[in-house]
Formats: sequence, C-alpha cells, structure tokens
Amino acid sequence: MARRRKGRDINGIVLLDKPRGGSSNQILQKVRWLFNASKAGHTGALDPLASGMLPICLGEATKFSQFLLEAEKTYEVTAHLGIRTTTSDADGDVVEQREVNVDEAAVREVCESFKGPGKQIPSMFSALKYQGKPLYYYARLGQTVEREPRDIIIYELEILQIALPDVYMRVKCSKGTYIRSLVDDIGQKLGCGAYVTRLHRTEVADYPTDKMISLAALEAMNSSLADGQFDELDKLLLPMDSAVLRLPAIYLDDSEQHRFEHGQSVSGKTAQALQEGQSYRVYAEKPEQALFLGVGDGITLPKDQTRCKDPDKVFVSPRRRVVYE
Repeated sequence: MARRRKGRDINGIVLLDKPRGGSSNQILQKVRWLFNASKAGHTGALDPLASGMLPICLGEATKFSQFLLEAEKTYEVTAHLGIRTTTSDADGDVVEQREVNVDEAAVREVCESFKGPGKQIPSMFSALKYQGKPLYYYARLGQTVEREPRDIIIYELEILQIALPDVYMRVKCSKGTYIRSLVDDIGQKLGCGAYVTRLHRTEVADYPTDKMISLAALEAMNSSLADGQFDELDKLLLPMDSAVLRLPAIYLDDSEQHRFEHGQSVSGKTAQALQEGQSYRVYAEKPEQALFLGVGDGITLPKDQTRCKDPDKVFVSPRRRVVYE
C-alpha cells in the first residue's frame, strides 16, 4: 500500500526570488516545508551561482510546470572577459587566461551576432542527462561526454554596460539555452575568453518580476504564523492557470465538465471549434466565475469530430482544489 504523502493539499504557484547558493532542489524542499505542502516542483533549475525568479508549483499546479519549463526566460548576466574556467562561471577552476585586446565596438558586434536562432553545445557542467545521470556527474569524474548541438533562440541580447573587462547584458532566450555556454562562446569569438560572474533570472514567461518574494521573507512570515494557520502565506500563491494563460480558453457546461473531470473526451458545441493538437485552458462555466479545471488537447476522432481530452492534466480531486477569483 502506498504511503500517504504528508502535508496540506494546497494548490498554486509561488514566485520565489532564489538567493545565490544552494541548488534549486534544496530551495524547493525548503519552500515546500514552509508552506507545509504535500507536493511541490520547480519549473527549471537555477545553478547555485544564479539567483532570481524560480516559479515553484505546489500541489496540483505541478501538472502544469512543463508549460513554464518550455517558456522563454530572461536573465541579467555579467561576463568577465580574459578568463575561461572549467564551468564557464566563477565556481570553476581557471583553465586559460588571455589579454583583453578588444574595444567596445568589437564587443557589441560579436554580441549582436548571437541573436536569433543558433546551435549550442551544452556545458559538461549542466544538468542535462546522459545515460540517466546529469552531465556534471561525469565532469566531476574528469570524463567528457560527446554532446550534440541543440537548437536555441536568442530573442534579445541587450548590452546594459561595458566596463572592460566586464560586460553587463540582458538576455532573453528559448528553453534549453545555457547562459554560461553563451558567455563562453562570446569570449571565444572575441579571442580572449570569458566566464560568468553574476547570473540573475528576471522573467519566466509572462510572470511579473514585482511578484517575486525572497526566501528570507517567506521564512519570516512562516515564523510569525499561528500554529496551523497559513492564510498569510497562501495569499502569495498565484492561481494555477497563471502557468497556461497563453493558451486559448474554452468553457464547459455541467455535463461536459463531468466528462472532462473523469478523463473523458468532451464533444458537442464546445468542442466543434477546437483545433487538433492545440492545447486549451479548460474552465467550468459558472454564473459567478469561471472555475479552472485543467488543460485539454483538441483531438480528431472518426467522423471528423474534434474533442478535448488530456486526462493527465485534469485535477485528481476537484473537491480539494483551491478556487481563485
């Protein structure tokens, strides 16, 4: 018999302003404990060196973390020219040091060349899995694994300040982009090498930066709570559908809602306009408010009927979910 997970059945997303130091998983477990949540998951790891926005999904919100994993991210990064390290950041050992014989114009030209679609070879010190283990596991053993270049997109690369040998940038990029590798590539193209001394994530998808809260603030709020009373902490949670607001919405009547919540496809008037392969935010159409039920995909069945179904992203226990206005 499976052991029941301890903690509250609380559902929502907290925008944590992760501090430097500590892994994302360590921070995740701390936040889960502070909220006394039965389940938690993050939406894309930040290195111990990195700080900034780390959306943490609690409870049923973990079902929608993939949408945030796949979203674009924005970072503020400081690149120090003239030095390469084993990890391409300040935590690594210096492997090469060169004179910085470049001017501001050259720096701007090289940075500009990285905008748009491109290929990137992941760092050996990344968490990308190889034969079930992260690449950094092999790197720490002194082993190098052949890595295939990955498709990435640099949507924006803005130079905020140049104070050589330091370059301050703002980078908006696609999922799977390693900022350390980007900085190392920029340094290589400049001919002097470079590594990251500061990395701060400011945005994930459309989440507002001003909604972030620090771990220290969460700890202070938790320490002041009355025993078993989490109301003040729970007010910080963003609604679960905030992770999927870019998806079009559909609204179900009572009979359609019943089918959807029981993992069945939804047909009829609501499903007639659905597109095959398109994901949708699904709500129960109520007089007072729209109640978020989950995410469904349009699928085409025989007789050209389009229906909505995705049992993996329907809430397991609707009676226990939190309703947000």
